Amino acid sequence: MSPRPAEIGAEVADAEAVVLVGGKGTRLRPLTLSAPKPMLPTAGVPFLTHLLSRLRAVGIRHVVLGTSYQAEVFAEYFGDGSDLGLELEYVVEDEPLDTAGAIRNVAGRLRERDVLVFNGDILSGVDLGALVRTHREHDADVTLHLVKVDDPSRFGCVPTDADGRVTAFLEKTDTPPVDQVNAGCYVFRREVIDTIPEGRPVSVERETFPGLLDSGARIQGHVDAAYWLDLGTPEAFVRGSRDLVRGEAPSAALPAEPGEALVLPGARVADGATVTGGSTVGTACTVADDARVDGSVLFEGARVGAGSVVENAVVGSGAIVGDGVVLRGTVVGDGAVIGSGCELLDGARVWPGAELAPGAIRFSSDC
Repeated sequence: MSPRPAEIGAEVADAEAVVLVGGKGTRLRPLTLSAPKPMLPTAGVPFLTHLLSRLRAVGIRHVVLGTSYQAEVFAEYFGDGSDLGLELEYVVEDEPLDTAGAIRNVAGRLRERDVLVFNGDILSGVDLGALVRTHREHDADVTLHLVKVDDPSRFGCVPTDADGRVTAFLEKTDTPPVDQVNAGCYVFRREVIDTIPEGRPVSVERETFPGLLDSGARIQGHVDAAYWLDLGTPEAFVRGSRDLVRGEAPSAALPAEPGEALVLPGARVADGATVTGGSTVGTACTVADDARVDGSVLFEGARVGAGSVVENAVVGSGAIVGDGVVLRGTVVGDGAVIGSGCELLDGARVWPGAELAPGAIRFSSDC
């Protein structure tokens, strides 16, 4: 039986959250040229909204955002957080401080005994109440959410003993000894944060966590099989938005019931067009007759011409896709114009404002 709301709230009592949103999102360019990665429209709302809604749902009220790149965008959109039932505060990094340095940078705003810390580009279904419960039951200094992955050689892996205690932090290797990896979500005992060196870059995985292990501190692992996705690439971003729309990834902020498509108010989809596969059609978008949009994201004001095919792609704000265009696995930047009959395939990226002549064919390249 799932915990009732009152029980969940008890699990996270005396806890608050920090969300690290300072990265530049270079792997997602050109999408992140106009907005930080956590603010990209994802299943109808800025991606960060999905995480904040989950924090509110489990009883967290105080959240500190560690910002840097385009820091003002977060405060302009979320304000003090009251619309979400939260108290939001913002701390700006003047220079990149890496993960642990960014956590230390917000220490002056923290007030509770336990602090949940999230990387701001992770979409996760971890049971937050259970994570905090694991932390407290083991009287841990830090607890890590760990997930099992099919190919752990792509990550550094994190072995644990029979009691779930973390024993090491291992670098990437072709022959990893375990299949569980750091999922980018932690619970810190408040006083541990004060031990992180201040005012310089510090990595949690390369410095903070190994140092805590060497000192005898208890670092606990919380392993589960929940949904987990790093949205750091265009392919992952499209997949994450698609999974949210379909209800396969958890959120309390989806603007409609889960389904095969999310068409936002003000969008126009012609009767002869099809929108499927968890696609999102943003406000003021148009999808013309006989067009097919499948598993894709259309940002606000994008236009897809008659007979065009858009699969597993992102079409930026105000971009124009002409008639008879094929986009597969493609990113089209804000305001770009794709001429009629073009084909863009297999990771091609079109930069904001670019104009592609009719009939062009591009594979895995920038335009």
